[in-house]
Amino acid sequence: MRTIKRCLTFMMLGLSVLAGTAYAEWQALPDTAPAPKDNPTTPEKVELGKMLYFDKRLSQNGTVSCQSCHNVMEGGDDSRPTSVGVEAQLGSRNAPTVFNSAFHASQFWDGRAASLEEQAKGPITNPVEMGMPDLSLAMERVRQLDGYAPYFTAAFGTDEITIDRIAQAIAAYERTLITPDTPYDRFVKGDSEALTARQQRGMETFAAVGCQACHSGANFSGQMDPDTPRQLQRFPVFASSRFVKEYGLMEDKGRFESTGKEADKHMWKVPTLRNIALTAPYFHNGKVNTLEEAVRVMGSAQLNQDLSDQQVADIAAFLRSLTGEGLKQTMPHLPPTPGGMLQ
Repeated sequence: MRTIKRCLTFMMLGLSVLAGTAYAEWQALPDTAPAPKDNPTTPEKVELGKMLYFDKRLSQNGTVSCQSCHNVMEGGDDSRPTSVGVEAQLGSRNAPTVFNSAFHASQFWDGRAASLEEQAKGPITNPVEMGMPDLSLAMERVRQLDGYAPYFTAAFGTDEITIDRIAQAIAAYERTLITPDTPYDRFVKGDSEALTARQQRGMETFAAVGCQACHSGANFSGQMDPDTPRQLQRFPVFASSRFVKEYGLMEDKGRFESTGKEADKHMWKVPTLRNIALTAPYFHNGKVNTLEEAVRVMGSAQLNQDLSDQQVADIAAFLRSLTGEGLKQTMPHLPPTPGGMLQ
């Protein structure tokens, strides 16, 4: 009984029990996201980036934008197992939420992009996403839209339109898509009533069973420093778990698909758990439909533990406390399309 009381006391101080003896600090999410020195966040750049984020004309046939797969009006994703790109093509991986992506040290499921700026260029030329033949054509497409020039001038000082500036503006907008004021954040800042008893129990269980080994830090995604080498985690660790075959968790070989290196097989970036209640279905292939089932899968395939129904329910309740208030977004006004551009 004394041990239980001690654990609860530390939890109320914003601390967690890890491995029974060591204490790891729970962290609240910062109110603003960090920006690289060569791309400081400004209101003008954010405004331009938002326009480009919503503009479907960055895709080959004018049907897909960043917003199509990462819906900022909902959970920052598209609620599909895998996304639909140009010509109704299906992608091979689940669209991760764009919310709080600024706190990842690398981008994409396999961490192949080192920054939001680098990531922003990828979907434009992906043949099953936005489908542009190359980045130079995407840049020319934006140049043909005369109404963009004043916004580039306001954001960058001149009206020169380059693919790097397009990516920098989109990244600047994405760095504003953060959700810091969750019940969990209020709890670790001292509001003892911000979490229910079940959520507090789930918070303790989350730490006790080992979830924090990967889902650590303020963003519950592990490493957050883009200036250090990117760190990926193997998933699944326990291939013998019944869930691995049931949900096809090893069909996609992760980072290996990009590098061809044997050591990169089934290596993945740790996804954020913030707003996870809004982003079903789950995992890189989008084959798990409920949060509770996702917790069971992780317990078995990653931690080699058969979690009880109560443990699952408690952890899921805690994860729901990571849901932030909906971001207030308005649709941007975009420059008109010249006749014949998309024919």
